[in-house]
Amino acid sequence: MSADGSPGLSALADLRVVELGVWVAAPSAAALLADWGADVIKVEAPGGDPMRQVFGSLGIDSDMPNPAFSLDNRGKRSVVLDLRRPDGPQRLEELLATADVFISNLRPDALDGLGLEPAATVGRHPRLVYCSISGYGLRGDERNRPTYDIGAFWARSGLSMQMADHEGTPLNARGGIGDHITGLAALSGILAAVLEQRATGHGRVVEVSLLRTGTYVLGWDLGLQMTLGKVARAEPRERNQAPLMNPYRAADGRWFFFTGLEASRHIDVVCRALGRPDLARDPRFADASAIRRHRAEIIAIIDEIIAEHPLAVWAERFEREGVWWAPALTPAEVVEDPQLLANDGIVEIDGGSSGVVQRSVNGPVRFSDVAVRRTAPVPHLGQHTDEVLGELAARRPASP
Repeated sequence: MSADGSPGLSALADLRVVELGVWVAAPSAAALLADWGADVIKVEAPGGDPMRQVFGSLGIDSDMPNPAFSLDNRGKRSVVLDLRRPDGPQRLEELLATADVFISNLRPDALDGLGLEPAATVGRHPRLVYCSISGYGLRGDERNRPTYDIGAFWARSGLSMQMADHEGTPLNARGGIGDHITGLAALSGILAAVLEQRATGHGRVVEVSLLRTGTYVLGWDLGLQMTLGKVARAEPRERNQAPLMNPYRAADGRWFFFTGLEASRHIDVVCRALGRPDLARDPRFADASAIRRHRAEIIAIIDEIIAEHPLAVWAERFEREGVWWAPALTPAEVVEDPQLLANDGIVEIDGGSSGVVQRSVNGPVRFSDVAVRRTAPVPHLGQHTDEVLGELAARRPASP
């Protein structure tokens, strides 16, 4: 919903999306469509999407607010259908007959068992854009292997090992990152298929997996592997091959990054900001090749200088000299960052009957004249079941 209460992008105002999604990847793609004006109907089992109880499942207070669920489910309508009962699949089929898009991240065997095999479902509903989001894809011996993003996106793709520490311990990433990136990939595929649907009247299956998205994200390194037969692993900060693309810690313990990828271009201004213009004449700082060869020495020199002052002092010097840099912010700082707020990076979620407005992270895309600053509420489990089933009943032909 846009700031003035309009329904978002006019092109999506008549787009009906049915989501049979759990946890993060599929719900996140559907939530962005809801933000942008689509009618998203979230079909849940009687027990609800397990993400509703994620904190309880982790042994944390299950009554605490659930901003993770809110982020990926705001603005939807929740319908409870028991797909194990005879009338459940029938109601879902009726819903799909009214839908433009179907999104699910249930495992392939679960979908097959529900009679929702992708190609067959599009065969019954020829206009339907069916987006399948899976861990490992719809083909191969491991198509039904259970996983979360830490398995298929991070571990299996090679990302976690390429981001391992200097002891070789693979990265254990923060939750939901791979899922959200995969949700964005799904969203791009869905919208491309909807363009085709509107031009031709035909739908299709859109396949997205955590594994393929992870390998795409690591595409530079995997390309080097396929081209050269090897790829460099990440090195310790103290031996980073690009000292001007490296984190440093100021005297007050605050971290920041230099972001000067083109070392030869940036070294002069960095040396001036450090108060050591003489370093630019040091043969070790002469050009990008020299900087790379002498990186350990250079990083040690910069470390010693940076440790002399707090970050606020360095920030002023960096701005004055035109240094490319960025502070390493904490989550508490990020959510109050004036630059993020100026670009609508935080959205309010209407509290609905509770009246409690939540702050949440906005989607990554901003459209001119329809900036999303407030969204519809997060639905209670089954809140819209009667409403949606009533709409379906109204579409049925009258009995003779």
